[in-house]
Amino acid sequence: MKKLTLILSLFLFTAAGAFAQIENPVTWSYGQKKISKTEAIIYLKATIEDGWHIYSQDLKPGGPIKTSFTFAPSKDFVKVGKTIEPKAMSKFEKVFNMNVGYFEKQVIFQQKVKLLKPTATIKGTLEYMVCDESKCLPPTEVNFTVQVK
Repeated sequence: MKKLTLILSLFLFTAAGAFAQIENPVTWSYGQKKISKTEAIIYLKATIEDGWHIYSQDLKPGGPIKTSFTFAPSKDFVKVGKTIEPKAMSKFEKVFNMNVGYFEKQVIFQQKVKLLKPTATIKGTLEYMVCDESKCLPPTEVNFTVQVK
């Protein structure tokens, strides 16, 4: 009887753990393209599961957490301009009482950099918030590293 109780308990805890997995509807990937001996473009790509969306970098205060990028200071490179994004979709969200720019499915952000050395290690952190029609997940920070050769 004790063995049966133990086996049943282990099964229930395992099953409960499977249902308690953290949702992660966005995956990030990174790339680079050297456009001259001294310049490169860094690509930061979000792949977003169906039904979810992330927000633009260009939102008014009082809305959701906008997507943002912070590049770590380095002797290898300097940023050139702002991180650019494609044209965002826009909709009115009642919860924020405002129009917001957002992306679904996939979005690629781009940052131009001036290289101070022939090769560079570009590190940084990105922050974003992901929502669906019924809920938003807490803002998430992701560290990234891109090698430019």
